[in-house]
Amino acid sequence: MVAQQGGTEGGSLPSAVVDCALYEDGHRIPGQVSLNTIMKRIDPQVGRFAWIGLYEPSAEQFQEVAEAFGLHPLAVEDAVHAHQRPKLERYGDMLFLVLKTIVYVDHEKITATSEIVDTGEIMVFAGPGFAITVRHGSAPPLDDIRRQLQEDPQKLGCGPAAVLHAVADMVVDRYVDVADAFAGDVDSLEAEVFSPDRPVDAGRIYQLKRELLEFKRAVMPLTTALQRLSEGAVPQIPPKFSTYFRDVADHHQRVSEQIVSFDELVTGMLSASIAQLGVQQNADMRRISAWAALIAVPTMVVGVYGMNFDYMPELKSPYGYPAVLTVIAVACTVIYRALRRNKWL
Repeated sequence: MVAQQGGTEGGSLPSAVVDCALYEDGHRIPGQVSLNTIMKRIDPQVGRFAWIGLYEPSAEQFQEVAEAFGLHPLAVEDAVHAHQRPKLERYGDMLFLVLKTIVYVDHEKITATSEIVDTGEIMVFAGPGFAITVRHGSAPPLDDIRRQLQEDPQKLGCGPAAVLHAVADMVVDRYVDVADAFAGDVDSLEAEVFSPDRPVDAGRIYQLKRELLEFKRAVMPLTTALQRLSEGAVPQIPPKFSTYFRDVADHHQRVSEQIVSFDELVTGMLSASIAQLGVQQNADMRRISAWAALIAVPTMVVGVYGMNFDYMPELKSPYGYPAVLTVIAVACTVIYRALRRNKWL
C-alpha cells in the first residue's frame, strides 16, 4: 500500500510510512492525512484515534513521528534498530509491545545448511489516541489485519487496544502454523534416524535443533507479556480485551508446549544418532579385526616357510605343499565359522 502523504509543510508523513489513517467510532475517515492533521484531530474521548504503519524506518524518518506522539527515546531506539527480544513495556500511559514473527521456509529435505524458519519483528506503540506499528525483516504486511478490523467497527471502536490485540493474535496464529509444519520435519527426520539404513548425518539433526532454537527464542519470551495482557494487569487495556488476550495466550501456550516436546525429541534423535554411529563404528572395527584374524593364519604359516632354512618339516616331502595349504584352509574355515557364529562377520 502506498504511503499516505500530503498536507501542510513540515507535516507530511515519512516515506517509510506504509499506511496512515484516522478512525472514529471504528470507521476510517476518508482522505489523505498529514501528521499535523492527525495531531489536531485525534481525540480518545470521542473515540477518534490514528493508526500509522511503518516498515524499517531510519532514525531520521521515525524521529518526526516519535516527537509528534511523545514516544519514549528508549522505545524509539528499539523500534529503529530492531533485534529485540519479545517484551511488553509501559512508558507512562503508552504501551510498547515487541513481537518476533516467524515465517516457515519451504524445503524438500533438511540438510546441514537448511533454513527452516525466518524471523522478523513487529513493534506496536499503543497510547491515547494512537497506534503505531513498525515492521522489520520478514514480518508480514498488516494490510489484512487493518482490513479485517475495518470490517468490525465495534471492535475497532475500542481504539489502539484493538490494534494491539489484532497484531498479537496474527503473530501467534502464525506460530501455530509454523509449529504444525515443524512437526512434519521432526517426524520425517525421526523416521530416518530409526530406519535400518546407515545413521542420519548428525549435521542435519543439529541444523534442525538450531532452527528450533531460533523458533524458541521468538516464542518463549512472549509468555510474560501475554500473561500481563490477559490478566488485566495493564490499565491501558479495556477489561473486555482481557478475554481476547486470554485466547491468544492459550494458543501461545500450545505452541510453547509443542516447542518443548520438539526440543526433547530432537535432543533424543541427536543422542540416538551418535549412539548409532558408535555402534556402526564398533561393528566396522569388529569386521576389520575379524578379517585381520583370518589373514593372520596364512601369513604366519607362509612366513615360517619363507625363512629358507635347510632343515624344515616337510621340506623334502612331495605332500608338504598341499599339506600346508590344507592346514591353512582348515584353520581359516574354523576361524571364519567361529566369527560368523559370534556375528563378527
